[in-house]
Amino acid sequence: MESVVHVQGMTCNGCRTSVEQKIAGLDTVASVSVSLEDERAVISSSNKLDIAILRDILPAKYTVRLQSDSKQPIVRTTALDQSNLPDSKWKKLKPLFLILGYIAIASVLLHRTHWNVKEMMLSFMGLFFIVFSFFKFLDLKGFSQSFAMYDPLASRLKGYAWIYPFIEIGLGVMLLLRWQLTIAFVITVIVLVITTVGVSKTLISKDSIQCACLGTALKLPMTEATFIENALMIAMAVVLLVTT
Repeated sequence: MESVVHVQGMTCNGCRTSVEQKIAGLDTVASVSVSLEDERAVISSSNKLDIAILRDILPAKYTVRLQSDSKQPIVRTTALDQSNLPDSKWKKLKPLFLILGYIAIASVLLHRTHWNVKEMMLSFMGLFFIVFSFFKFLDLKGFSQSFAMYDPLASRLKGYAWIYPFIEIGLGVMLLLRWQLTIAFVITVIVLVITTVGVSKTLISKDSIQCACLGTALKLPMTEATFIENALMIAMAVVLLVTT
């Protein structure tokens, strides 16, 4: 039995993850998908959903009501409007493309007087880690919860999700200072391969979750762009490791 519940009061991806986990913990719930933007939870359960139970297990800051009780209609995507999905998906990825573009331009400008592809790659990777770690630090708790939803290591070791932004900023500093580059390349390959495995599984299963690459400040969907972004960084690290 499927029910759509309106959940008002979620302010970040950490809230969404917390709500999803609490609802999924109910014995009668088979699956649940919570949308932060739509403020709704689509719940599949073995029995008729008891809204009172949801209100008991969720913090008081959330307003919970069934779709039929909501004054605002909740629009559900059907097979008839799937044609609109790709456009909205790529529009949501616009911040990611802009950030990568700025990093790429900065890397080129830094080496405009002494053109060197390897040096530009090092600068790109270093700036990439510094900038992306910044967005994660804006909501470290929310990031750790979101990251653990798809990263295989973070889902098993909660502490890893908390220290991941520190690993990124450390790698960024090492690459920009050209210090211990071999170690930096090896760590980059290891952590990004692990993450890419989780991203690949998410894409294959077609689970609808948010990408935590830019933390929770920017609501980015998990798409092929995340896979390409990780694959590009892995490829650059391997090339530099082999040629250094």
